Amino acid sequence: MMRAGRLGVGIIGAGRVGPVIGAALAGAGHSLTAITPGADEERVEAVLPGLPVLDALEVVRRSELVIVAVPHDELPALVAGLAELGAWQPGQLILHTDAAYGTGVLAPATALGAIPLAVHPAIAFTGTSMDLRQLTNAYAAVTAPAAVLPIAQALAVELGCEPVVIAEDDRPAYAEGIAIATEFSRSIVAQAADLLRGAGVAHPGSYLSALVHSTVDHALAQAGSAGAGSPPDTLDA
Repeated sequence: MMRAGRLGVGIIGAGRVGPVIGAALAGAGHSLTAITPGADEERVEAVLPGLPVLDALEVVRRSELVIVAVPHDELPALVAGLAELGAWQPGQLILHTDAAYGTGVLAPATALGAIPLAVHPAIAFTGTSMDLRQLTNAYAAVTAPAAVLPIAQALAVELGCEPVVIAEDDRPAYAEGIAIATEFSRSIVAQAADLLRGAGVAHPGSYLSALVHSTVDHALAQAGSAGAGSPPDTLDA
């Protein structure tokens, strides 16, 4: 697999994902150029101390690789708006982290000669340095044109992830699977905790921890095996 090389990396999006991606790439030897402003300056400073904070146009101008980590609904307009300003540069790498989009959403940048990459690390980001440890045990969905797919895979590896190629047309189904795993898990745990609290359990989160983790581990093991059998007993063993 070819390596992505040492790049000047700019980050558009100072939420939970962008700063962590930047920190991981910096740890792999890339040089960070700048990040756009965010609502939580202290958290970003803790993850990326001293990194210049600039507007999106200047971040793109300074960077060989631009990480775009913005909310799903904002991504198309952001890419198109920067294209209208002529910001994207020929040969520049643009990588977004959204689960649902492939590289089609980057078409306005591609039309100006930029190289489109879609890499979604499958972790629940907290926006703190703890995420860097999670990345080392995670997978990342990778989508890119065939000629540059090795670059996307190499960047996923440099994040600490195992890359898994997802076809452009399969990104919506992939995103739905990710959403089910995250949102359903949160809602079920919250519902169970409320019931236990009502039953007099003072710290339901701690009480459920071992049970939930072991149940999920069993379910994941079964999902990874070719012939999953009946689910393991938990409460009535």
